[in-house]
Amino acid sequence: MKSVTVNGKRFVPYLSEEALAEKVREIAVRLNNDLADKDPVFLGVLNGAFMFVADLFRQINIPCEISFVKLASYSGMRSTGSMKELIGLNENLRGRHVVVVEDIVDTGNTIVALQAALESREPASVQICTLLCKPTALLHELQLEYVALEVPEHFFLGYGLDFDGHGRNLPTLYHLEESE
Repeated sequence: MKSVTVNGKRFVPYLSEEALAEKVREIAVRLNNDLADKDPVFLGVLNGAFMFVADLFRQINIPCEISFVKLASYSGMRSTGSMKELIGLNENLRGRHVVVVEDIVDTGNTIVALQAALESREPASVQICTLLCKPTALLHELQLEYVALEVPEHFFLGYGLDFDGHGRNLPTLYHLEESE
């Protein structure tokens, strides 16, 4: 893996495509075991989680459904600190087990706001599944049931994560060179 330049910023390799695939497989095994008799609704958070959701969902072998919600909380390389729901959820979640699938949890602001919005729909449970978590950046106490990888406070790119809309298509995970 070699470095890439996106929007004038240099990003260096962090995790290979193969290592990402193994992390996704590990999470899928746990979800299949934990939710085998629950008929969950997987709720993918767009745009960033689309690759993770697709790879994960292909390995889910239990009865389930999937839906998507599009949220925004980033502008450039910084969290705005607030969540704006762009595309809503139409499914009835009352009494259902919901698994929110996120690309990255850093401050936790988005997850807190999303959980509050989901609770008003009276689900049986809401669990969080994230590809990446930055534990040192968390501003809230969160219960993250499924974390593929804890990472430092770098800015990440690739495997669905972007920098101002670019770089999502990279199959491996990179981080901003200056963040070392």
